[in-house]
Amino acid sequence: MDVSGDFQDILINFDDGVAWLTFNRPEKLNSFTANMHAEVREVMGRIQQSPAVRCLVISGAGRGFSAGQDLAEVDLSALGAVVERDYNPLLRTITTLNIPVIASVNGVAAGAAANLALACDIVLAARSAKFIQSFHHVGLVPDGGGTWTLPRLVGMARATALCMTGEPVTAERAENWGMIWRCVDDEQLKTETTALAHRLANQATVGLSYTKMLLRFSQTRTLEDQLNLERDFQEAASKTDDFSEGVDAFLNKRKPSFQGR
Repeated sequence: MDVSGDFQDILINFDDGVAWLTFNRPEKLNSFTANMHAEVREVMGRIQQSPAVRCLVISGAGRGFSAGQDLAEVDLSALGAVVERDYNPLLRTITTLNIPVIASVNGVAAGAAANLALACDIVLAARSAKFIQSFHHVGLVPDGGGTWTLPRLVGMARATALCMTGEPVTAERAENWGMIWRCVDDEQLKTETTALAHRLANQATVGLSYTKMLLRFSQTRTLEDQLNLERDFQEAASKTDDFSEGVDAFLNKRKPSFQGR
């Protein structure tokens, strides 16, 4: 299935197994609207059905990743409905997508956008980037899975302080805290992201999807449960074409050519 198309508020590009989804409202710091969410849902649906896409990168156009929800265009009396319609399905899709998802954060990621980025499998951030839990400024609570993700990444004490004060976290501090994978110089963000995305896309992506599921499942299961899940997923992984290719390449001392099957 073709994942490309002409959209108003996002850009979608495909390059050798990697899909780039870019929020594209730079004049509004890529703040989310109902239309942007609808376009993202459409693209995510295409990606889910396309065997050609083996890694997804999410980024923002211009000087920031995203400022979160555009409050000027939303029904302020029904924010719970907006969360249920737009944000919750998106977070569920990102965290269950059967390919690696990279967030490439090029500037401010605030509110729900910060939590969306942190829900991705791997986060790269430009040195000038900042992550901000900005909800309390308008009397709201964190959404986008922030109250689940943050404590697991940085601990309850830091998560609580970040949510209650809205203090920005620089990319360098986020890396030091284990909130993100890596902080890179601004001019290297695109290069580093591209290299990582293609590296992942060329790996045994079925095995990567199983790994992703196991790591997610581990948050709510006992060690005994997890050991049983690892056994079952290992059995499934050993039946993939990629496993056969990997073993053959190893035994014959050649580079494997994985197909994501």
